[in-house]
Amino acid sequence: MREWLDRATDTWAPPTAKDTAGPFRFLFWLTRSQARRISAGALLGTVWMVGLTVPPWVLSRAVDEGLVGRDPAALVRWALILLGVTVLLALLAIARHRTMTKVRMDASFRSVRATVWHTSRLGASLARRMSAGEIVTVGINDVHTVAMALTVTGPGVGAVVAYVVVAVILFTTSPLLAAVVLAGVPVLVVAVGPFLHRIERTGGEYRVHQGRLTTRLVDVLAGLRVLNGLGGKQFVADRYGEQSQRLVRRGYQVAGPASWVGALSTGLPALFLAAVVWLSARMAATGAITIGDVVAVYGYVAVLVVPVSMFIEGGGDIARARVAGQRIIDLLNLPVARDTEQSGVPLPQGSGPLIDPESGVVVRPGLLTALVAARPGDTLAVVERLGQLTDADVTWADVRLDEVGRAELRSRLVVADNDAEVFAGTVREIVAGRLEPDDDRIHAALQVAVAEDVVEALPDGLDALIAAGGSDLSGGQRQRIRLARAVYAAPDVLVAVDPTSAVDANTEAAMIDRLREARCGTTTVLTTMSPLVLDRADEVIVLVDGKMSAAGKHVELLQTDPSYRELVSRAQDGR
Repeated sequence: MREWLDRATDTWAPPTAKDTAGPFRFLFWLTRSQARRISAGALLGTVWMVGLTVPPWVLSRAVDEGLVGRDPAALVRWALILLGVTVLLALLAIARHRTMTKVRMDASFRSVRATVWHTSRLGASLARRMSAGEIVTVGINDVHTVAMALTVTGPGVGAVVAYVVVAVILFTTSPLLAAVVLAGVPVLVVAVGPFLHRIERTGGEYRVHQGRLTTRLVDVLAGLRVLNGLGGKQFVADRYGEQSQRLVRRGYQVAGPASWVGALSTGLPALFLAAVVWLSARMAATGAITIGDVVAVYGYVAVLVVPVSMFIEGGGDIARARVAGQRIIDLLNLPVARDTEQSGVPLPQGSGPLIDPESGVVVRPGLLTALVAARPGDTLAVVERLGQLTDADVTWADVRLDEVGRAELRSRLVVADNDAEVFAGTVREIVAGRLEPDDDRIHAALQVAVAEDVVEALPDGLDALIAAGGSDLSGGQRQRIRLARAVYAAPDVLVAVDPTSAVDANTEAAMIDRLREARCGTTTVLTTMSPLVLDRADEVIVLVDGKMSAAGKHVELLQTDPSYRELVSRAQDGR
């Protein structure tokens, strides 16, 4: 049985556009994705909650037949039946809880997988569209909140069925009691509804400010060394403290209605129970029902405390999940510049040429091309278009890159920038990336990037562990490891953003000479301001205001282009 239920997690498919049309559609996708397990949870929850009505009935029989009828054998018989029913209900409760825990975990992991899948499709464009703090908050808080809301699919369904069953049972005892019970839940909804609406409204505002504060925390941690050097750590800490206190005050605005919902989920059912018991006692005093019926009615209404509390708590969970779900689908609905995964127009053989109509840049195949501009943003914009990190009409030998399958494009064109993530792992794993590691090729890539000394300095060589973000490496070491990873991928076209900016002149010269030799016959595009790199490039393309103004050899441009000469002179003076 357990294996049959767990089979629901063997396959995974990303949510469609319809599934992310709204928070409730996303919740339905999570529910539909594990239909077997949720059906089992609903069945167990229903049987358990309906089963809670059995002990009061058994107890009433024990009172009427055993105590009132003075029959010890009947009393013992019904007592043993009550014991057996109690044990069975305990086993059902355990099975229900285990199943619903798996439902919540599956929903949580499924949501995380969906967000990771989509963020990988967004690539480098994600940083421009959503802050790091917002993404962290989505992956931690929102995913958990949405998963908790799926509790209503188990005990929530059981609560509805149990409520109807108790009402029917009470109707056979007294239509008046049944009418009171049926009228009770609408009254509770009216009492709790305004608080749920306020939770949804204030929770949305709190969630926005929470994401902003998390973003600031991520920025502070990333720049902690710089802050220490500038002496601004205390100022930033004080400002962060002030913003934290403002968030706390907003949290109180959410906690107020949430605490009222919690209090009402306990208090209102108790008042409801007291009212029904008082009414049943009055009816027993007039002889309308028996003493056993009073005991049974008390038990039935006490049982109703569970589903009624579940109604209220489930309403609060759904209100919070609506806010959290909206933040998740806001991320999932961020448009992808290119939406072709495996299929698409095939790329032609060779390595170009690459043409960017917007800037006029033409990257000729098989050359080491350098892009240079007075404003670094101009060269970065060209790189983003060449690498399809943003919408662009770039062509590769007359084939539009936005029509090429993503898998093929990423295997044949690699963009390497200095912000590329260095994940925690061994040197071997980091350099190999998504490819199968080959020690000989890894050593060759490290040699091209002049990173042999980095590995030699580590105690375990290629098996040495590198911390997340390469935090245990210097800036120059991280830059060389990143370049080695790009070289190992062996793409037809390599686009590198200022790959030598953090190394000294001797290392820089060695890196460019080795890179040029290793990638002979393939296309390499570098953005740089370094005269040393420009001198070694096969072709230099000069950008002015985002447009190509000149192209040629470094020496030729120095002689023919005064603006280029001035640009190189300023860069040389800056070094």
